[in-house]
Amino acid sequence: MPSVAVKLYSLLFKLILKRRLHNRIHNPNLTTDNNTSFGVTSRLEETIAAANPSFSDGVATKDIHIDPSSSLSVRIFLPDTCLHSDTARVRGNTNGSELDSRFLRTNSGNGVSRRNSYAPAVTDNVAAVSSNRRSSYSIGFSTDDASVSNEVGAYRGYSPFNRKSRKLPLMVQFHGGGFVAGSCDSAANDFFCRRIAKVCDVIVIAVGYRLAPEDRYPAAFEDGMRVMHWLAKQANLAECGKSLGKKVDSRKADAQGHIADAFGASLVEPWLAAHGDPSRCVLLGASCGANIADYVARKAIESGTLLDPVKVVAQVLMYPFFIGNTPTHSEIKLSNSYFFDKSMSILAWKLFLPEDQFDLDHPAANPLIPNRGGPPLKRMPPTLTVVAEHDWMRDRAIAYAQELKKVNVDAPVLDYKDCVHEFATLDMLLRTPEAQACAEDIAIWVKKYISLRGHEFSY
Repeated sequence: MPSVAVKLYSLLFKLILKRRLHNRIHNPNLTTDNNTSFGVTSRLEETIAAANPSFSDGVATKDIHIDPSSSLSVRIFLPDTCLHSDTARVRGNTNGSELDSRFLRTNSGNGVSRRNSYAPAVTDNVAAVSSNRRSSYSIGFSTDDASVSNEVGAYRGYSPFNRKSRKLPLMVQFHGGGFVAGSCDSAANDFFCRRIAKVCDVIVIAVGYRLAPEDRYPAAFEDGMRVMHWLAKQANLAECGKSLGKKVDSRKADAQGHIADAFGASLVEPWLAAHGDPSRCVLLGASCGANIADYVARKAIESGTLLDPVKVVAQVLMYPFFIGNTPTHSEIKLSNSYFFDKSMSILAWKLFLPEDQFDLDHPAANPLIPNRGGPPLKRMPPTLTVVAEHDWMRDRAIAYAQELKKVNVDAPVLDYKDCVHEFATLDMLLRTPEAQACAEDIAIWVKKYISLRGHEFSY
C-alpha cells in the first residue's frame, strides 16, 4: 500500500484542487484577481525551474516561444552525450579512460516490485564533458568542434554541418495536470525530463500547451500538432541551410567561418539543427498528456508526408487520463483513489471540454468508443502503456493497449504494484525507486525503435 505520507499528501492535494475546480465551474466569470478563480494567481502553486543552457548536471535546457500569437512554448533538454561521436564508448577523465557502461548496468536490488518488466533497466553514468572545447556561438557554417564548457558557460549550439555532430532522437513530452494545471518548466517536470533525456539518450522537447478553462478543447491538442509542424519546419530549414552552405563562397565568411545569415539561418534552432534526428521521434505523455500524445500520433499518421522529415516511431502513454460513460471495474473499485480521483477528474473534464460537447465518451476522453475517427488502429505506432495498481484509470488504459495488440501493434503494458496515479512524475514521488525504475523501463523499450543499430535489446 502507498505510504502514510503519500496518503496525507493526496488528501491535501485533492482538497485544494477540488475546491478550486468547483469554484471555477460554479463561478465561470470570476476574474484572475480573485484568489478563488482559476487564473494565473490561483492555479496550484508550482516551483519553476529556470532554464540552464550549460551541462552542469549532464543536461542543458532552454525555453523557446514557438508561436508569437499564443503562449505556446517548449523547453528543450539536450543531454551531454550529443558532444560525443556515436561510435565512441571510451571517454576520458582525470583518472584516464573508462568504458561507457551505461547500457550494461542494471537496477537489481532496488526493491521495486513490477508485474511486467522487459529487461534489466539502464542507469545513467555519463562522464563529465571535456572543458577544453572551442566555442562557436552562431548557427553559421563553422567547422569548430563542440562549443561547450561545463565550467565556462552556456552551450549555444554549433553548425550542423560539422561531421562530428552527433544526432539524437527526439522525444516530445506532454506534462500532466488534468488539462487545468502543470507546466513544461515546473521543477517536477524539469526533473522528470532531465531523467528521461539521460536514460533514453534523447533530446526531450517538453510542450507548454494551453490550459483550461481559459483555453478549452481542442486548444491543448492543437498545440501538440503545432509543435510537430514546428519540428518539421526546423528540420527543413536546417537542411536547406546545409545544402546552401556547401555552395557558399568561403570568402564571404568571417574569421571564424560564420555566415551572417544564410537561407533561414536566423530561424533555425541551433541545438536541434546540430543534434536532432526528426526521423526518430517518440511521443511521451503523462496523465492528460498521454491523451494529447495519442491524439498527436493519430494526426501525425493522417498528415503523412506533410510532417516530413519528422516520423513518429513510437509513443509512451503513462497512466492516460481516459474515462467513459460505462464504468470499468477499476473505475468502480478505485473511484476514490489517490490524487486525481474519479469525481475530481470529471470536474477537470467539465472545465476542459466545451459545455456543448461535454460527454465522457468524447473522442478525447474515451479511446474505446466506436467510430472514433482518424486512422485505423493498425496504423498506430508502437505504444507502451504504463499503469499503476492504485489508479482508477488503469483498466481503460489496459483495454486500449489490448485493442492495439489485436491489430498487431506492439503495445506492451507496464503495471506497477503499490503505485498511484502519476507515481513517476508527481513532485513528491520523483525520487522513489519506482519512479526511477519506470524511466529505465521506458528507456529499454524505446531503444527498440530509436536505436540506429536496430533492436538494441531483446525481449
